[in-house]
Amino acid sequence: MNQAIFGALTNGVTLMRADFSDHAFERHSHDCFALGATTYGIQRFRCKGRQYDSRPGDLVLFNPDDDHDGCRGTADGFRYTMWYVPAAFVASCVDGKRYFAKPHAADRQLAEAFGALSASLAQTPAESLRAETLMRAFLGTMLARHGERPQAGAGPAAIGAATLARVKDHIRTYYAHDITVSDLALAAGLSRAHLTRAFTAAYHMPPHVYLNAVRVAQAQALIRRGTPLAAVALECGFADQSHLTRRFKGSVGVTPSAWQRMQRGAAFTS
Repeated sequence: MNQAIFGALTNGVTLMRADFSDHAFERHSHDCFALGATTYGIQRFRCKGRQYDSRPGDLVLFNPDDDHDGCRGTADGFRYTMWYVPAAFVASCVDGKRYFAKPHAADRQLAEAFGALSASLAQTPAESLRAETLMRAFLGTMLARHGERPQAGAGPAAIGAATLARVKDHIRTYYAHDITVSDLALAAGLSRAHLTRAFTAAYHMPPHVYLNAVRVAQAQALIRRGTPLAAVALECGFADQSHLTRRFKGSVGVTPSAWQRMQRGAAFTS
């Protein structure tokens, strides 16, 4: 059985508890921070070309736009708890290190504290001030221990960060269209081959993976507003509702209809 429970915490932070017996995430990314702890089994994933095995007591730490997949490491499946945290909220919590240094860390003490805090916040969702205060303190501790500042000169310096930023802007603007490599190359002023290589080298994912992340994020926003799923699919650039379902589940872990029930705080099976 593949089961997940979603809940809203505070300041746009979403809590997810997942129990997957055989679900496999396709390669994807998020427009926010995704951080959590494995609580059972082995959570196996690749991020930036490297494989990691997260076990109970380990942390999983994704920065915005970090490409990753995910699957069970053994036949027993895996369970985890995750927060999806807007980048602006993270930036407002700390003055120093604002990014995770690595996507995986063995830190049983912090993982146990994360689990206890998640359980406490889920039980008292109406206490916004308490929730925000505790979350800010915890994020500060986590980034102090496992964070880093972006390295000077890091990123797509070879062709200019501004050039590739235009590509991202183009994708975010025209995500509902059938974007081609030629469209992106024209926006960047590069050849098609150079565009794909440069984007992948800079962001550790090809453009189509980033496009899917943008579409899924937009779909979530529309679903929260009560937009019918068939309309969500068309407005976000998916061919039809079944296409939306495949890509959404591959990134989020559950179907759009199941995720829609998050608004009622319901548990659901994907």
